Amino acid sequence: MSAIDSLPPLREVIATHQLSARKSLGQNFLLDLNLTAKIARQAGDLTGCDVLEIGPGPGGLTRGLLAEGARRVLAVEKDSRCLPALQEIADAYPGRFEVINGDALEIDPLEYLTPPIRIAANLPYNVGTELLVRWLTPKEWPPFWESLTLMFQREVAERIVAQPGSKAYGRLALLAQWRADARIVLSLPPGAFTPPPKVSSAVVHLDALPEPRFPADAAILSRVVAAAFNQRRKMLRASLKGISPDIEAHLTAAGIPPTERAEQVSLEAFCALARELAKA
Repeated sequence: MSAIDSLPPLREVIATHQLSARKSLGQNFLLDLNLTAKIARQAGDLTGCDVLEIGPGPGGLTRGLLAEGARRVLAVEKDSRCLPALQEIADAYPGRFEVINGDALEIDPLEYLTPPIRIAANLPYNVGTELLVRWLTPKEWPPFWESLTLMFQREVAERIVAQPGSKAYGRLALLAQWRADARIVLSLPPGAFTPPPKVSSAVVHLDALPEPRFPADAAILSRVVAAAFNQRRKMLRASLKGISPDIEAHLTAAGIPPTERAEQVSLEAFCALARELAKA
């Protein structure tokens, strides 16, 4: 394995600092620096960009991001055991790397980073989906980030890029594809991690669109989609009856048969329904 910087191999770093992945924190460490550099490259040209990383662990992806030319990397790490290892990276890249010991759900990245900003992370499994939804549903659009390059369990990745009619199609696909171009760019087997998880993983890259793909009120669309997919097997007139007493009329006006099920309805049609409901 060729070196990407002058720092020790990750296995040596883990041994030195006596680190072990904790299931309670959703941790699975990637130790192959060639692989973490490959993931970093999926984020695109990082020169001139600040990068937000969540859950860096011992810093494999961090080193890849810095080696690929990121202007500055901010890493948010909840596990204080990892801080000494990450400090070694900060010392090797003076002025380009900062670590915050805290919860990613509670930190405002704009207090630390300057646009353009990209997000790249091997997300902890226990908060990955929640973070993605937050990044996709800000009060204002475009968001603070230009792109997301995120590792998830393969099942979650497939839900993000799913199309109507597939089993994976649902709320996550609609939220992601409404405001971003999303694609799976890399697949990783369990054996790539320490300890190996029980499932495969995949890296998803999302580019923020300058404006949503179809016009719709974000709050109404989110409410409709959540209700529609909460009871996937029901007809929409039943699953959405709590949204409006005239839901059948709104569905018909949006061009959606009231007897249709959510998994068959396109993003464009859901946006049309949200617009109809906004008129009420």
